[in-house]
Amino acid sequence: MRIVKLDANSRKDLLNTLLKRSPSNYGEYETIVQGILDRIKEEGDAALFEMTEKFDHATITAKTIQVTDEEIREAYTKLDPAFIETMKKAAANIRSYHEKQVRNSWIETREDGSILGQKITPLNRVGVYVPGGKAAYPSSVLMNVLPAKVAGVSEVIMTTPPSLEGGKVNPGTLVAADIAGVDKIYKAGGAQAIGALAFGTESIPKVDKITGPGNIFVALAKKAVYGYVSIDSVAGPSEILVLADESANARFVAADLLSQAEHDEMASAILVTTSEALAQAVSKEVDGFVAVLERKEIIQKSLDSYGYILVTDSMDAAIEAVNEIASEHLEICTVNPFETMSKVKNAGAMFLGPYSSEPLGDYFAGPNHILPTNGTARFFSPLGVDDFIKKSSIIAYSYEALKRDHEDIERFAKNEGLTAHANSVHVRFE
Repeated sequence: MRIVKLDANSRKDLLNTLLKRSPSNYGEYETIVQGILDRIKEEGDAALFEMTEKFDHATITAKTIQVTDEEIREAYTKLDPAFIETMKKAAANIRSYHEKQVRNSWIETREDGSILGQKITPLNRVGVYVPGGKAAYPSSVLMNVLPAKVAGVSEVIMTTPPSLEGGKVNPGTLVAADIAGVDKIYKAGGAQAIGALAFGTESIPKVDKITGPGNIFVALAKKAVYGYVSIDSVAGPSEILVLADESANARFVAADLLSQAEHDEMASAILVTTSEALAQAVSKEVDGFVAVLERKEIIQKSLDSYGYILVTDSMDAAIEAVNEIASEHLEICTVNPFETMSKVKNAGAMFLGPYSSEPLGDYFAGPNHILPTNGTARFFSPLGVDDFIKKSSIIAYSYEALKRDHEDIERFAKNEGLTAHANSVHVRFE
């Protein structure tokens, strides 16, 4: 990996390079995606079935688009029973973590008889998109579905492409969906599936919100339908940043950097350290791992484009760089990681200490692995229960309470030139 002495110029160049990975920078695909969405909106199932044939090479009809109970039972027979038990353990951890995020409605009654409050209402129907084929990730099924279920969403439906032989769906995806409690599963993928969830077709009902990862076409489709429905985010490629001092284990750090570099050629892996010796040792360990790992071609291209070891003069400078990059995953490998963490403002998920490897968050610990990317950790949070609820304000004033405040309200309204607003209150005291 390239080793760079971090200064103002190199930091600016790095940020510009990383931001080029954002889905917002792929405008050449937007026209294609919009055309797909327009057809789904206008033609419904007919366009969906035609595109499934074209892109996924599978023939789907109104009778076969929904996954049956028999197909789910068959999926269980295709998986190692030990893996099924692992998914169940992971699901229990994820559910337990997200149950602690649940909000309650509240009401406050004041002495003057006025009542204020907030009502929490789960979304009615949510759509989860799941990639198919070799790129299927059962862990993402659990991470998307379980927070929605914990939030109390009435119906969670899932779309995933029929990309296996015979128009079948990845069995890991189906078993994970069953474990998580998905209500209905439909065989549809790509931007056309996002359109079906956003607008509804004869077979797939319109949802209130769409979550889940996908390729650039899926990401741009989600961006395009935002406003018709809500979405979780427009996710970019995966990224990891390790913040380390001289106490860090170079072999551990190298292995963790490559855990994200193997995702795809646009993934980024960055080490920020105060130790030149660690930088050299990690670079050497990376070379050794890349030579033997299965996805070494993808890893090497990722490292060539977006892999960096950044050396700083001080921990304060290192933390400043960490906050500016605002990485999706942040590992803190310092003498006192909890103290270091207290100075970090921007990160999707933080992993503290030498035995908190990033895959813990991907699969098993419980916190959600659907995280803000491309620097959006500056203002976005991980997916959670709050993403599947809506909040309504409650206001109930008594006569005495409004009488006390009505002149102030009328004055405010008149000051803004909204006399009908003022009159709405004034008529109650004529």
